[in-house]
Amino acid sequence: MSPLRAFAKANLESLYRVFTVPEAPDSTLGRIDQAISGDVRGFLQEHVVALERDLVEIEKDFSLSRIPEDPTFVSDYTEFMKEKLVAQSVHTAAPGFIGHMTSAIPYFMLPLARVMIALNQNLVKVETSKAFTPMERQVLAMLHRLVYEGTDSFYDRWIHDSEHALGAFCSGGTVANITALWAARNRLCGPSGDFKGIAQEGLLKALKHLNCEGLAVLVSRRGHYSLGKAADLLGIGRENLVGVDIDENNRINMPRLRERCSELQGEGIRILSLVGIGGTTETGNVDPLDALADLAGELGCHFHVDAAWGGPTLFSATHRHLLKGIERADSVTLDAHKQLYVPMGAGMVVFKDPETLSSIEHHAAYILRKGSKDLGSHTLEGSRPGMAMLVHAGLAIIGRKGYELLMDQGIERARLFADMVEAREDFELVTEPELNILTYRYNPAWLQQAMAAADTETQRQGNEILDQINQHIQKRQREDGKTFVSRTRLAPGRYRGEIITVFRAVLANPLTTGEILESVLDEQCQIAGNSAITAMLDDLRLLLSCAA
Repeated sequence: MSPLRAFAKANLESLYRVFTVPEAPDSTLGRIDQAISGDVRGFLQEHVVALERDLVEIEKDFSLSRIPEDPTFVSDYTEFMKEKLVAQSVHTAAPGFIGHMTSAIPYFMLPLARVMIALNQNLVKVETSKAFTPMERQVLAMLHRLVYEGTDSFYDRWIHDSEHALGAFCSGGTVANITALWAARNRLCGPSGDFKGIAQEGLLKALKHLNCEGLAVLVSRRGHYSLGKAADLLGIGRENLVGVDIDENNRINMPRLRERCSELQGEGIRILSLVGIGGTTETGNVDPLDALADLAGELGCHFHVDAAWGGPTLFSATHRHLLKGIERADSVTLDAHKQLYVPMGAGMVVFKDPETLSSIEHHAAYILRKGSKDLGSHTLEGSRPGMAMLVHAGLAIIGRKGYELLMDQGIERARLFADMVEAREDFELVTEPELNILTYRYNPAWLQQAMAAADTETQRQGNEILDQINQHIQKRQREDGKTFVSRTRLAPGRYRGEIITVFRAVLANPLTTGEILESVLDEQCQIAGNSAITAMLDDLRLLLSCAA
């Protein structure tokens, strides 16, 4: 055998082993596997470092652009992963990290996720997901029922219908929102008379057929950025995604919405959809969904609710009323990797009318054959993993009552934290929690009193310095790595629409305790005492004294 053939044979055998022979338990990867299987939180606490490295420094570990010529040992790569990747990852499950929407996940998700990966089912067609396809249909029916509360006979009729689907699984809320508006657009611009439909003839001919100048989607200014992507991709245009003013409670201003609809219609623009928000990502507020449904009915347009965050509130008998009117929506977006506590990569959109998704149906001769139960015929994405398995597991193991408890505790925890903020005179609660998100800022008591008595220009200048102070506190807290809140920019009514920087807290992690919440505020107070912030406060005192 030639040396070249011997090299090829040896390497093929090595590659074959990668697919067939697991790592020994005493290898690096084996030890990590055992550690993760036994105690995920312990593994993360040990290996995710507390102090943050600068992103530029981390980028140096991933700067080579050449694919390695030769294979490397799994153990060597595992060490690299542990030191360079795991150590610098964000500890999203930490109960003190209350600034993001990614929470701790139940312990059973990890071993089940490994089973899902090992099965490697492709949900695009039944041929590669024989059991997963009916399971995904079941999950969609369960969530459809959570929203719309249909009858047994309704779900018996539609749950496994080969030519229809109650919804679509997606990689997240972004694709779910795109899918909802895609179906709405294709339904409005469907085949009629000699017009073959927008899917066949395109947007220009569809507008001519409808005798209008364009299509518009209206949503509050708190709408998620994914809607802009949808407007772009669907040819509607970002300028025709109309952001409507909000009221003092961060909900869409209904009188202003009616005005904008009338203005657009006067310009020859057809209203494609009104979008209500079931839990804004910045403040956690819910639009008046019943009122939006009424207006959508008057306009004869699609009514979509983006409930990616707040949708699971429907599990709670106590708080379900906060989403009243969602059952009247034509479509609803939900995100399982938020408050259904599933790993990243699971979003859904459900449709009230099982016929709706037929407007985007697509087929191919070798796959997605007409009349088959292939789920890929009603989805934007093609090949997809079986994430429905993990949602199914959560619904079965946690159950409706378990999710109800999680939702109730999250809202209660947010109200507790709001009380803590208000009890400390050097903090200012900016938006009270409606669901389980709130915003606040550091604003010393003496400064609050002085600013209240100052003129408008002095208040503006003072808020600019306060913005810098709160940005400094948030950055330092993030860098220290003990606790974390995010920050955003809002225009609260008390400051006459002036935009200010605020801390944003998301209280969804069931492991977050009252003691941890107190520690978040304690750390912010401690940071506020450093020399940089003291100097900025001295500038504020000078500004106010000169203005007096």
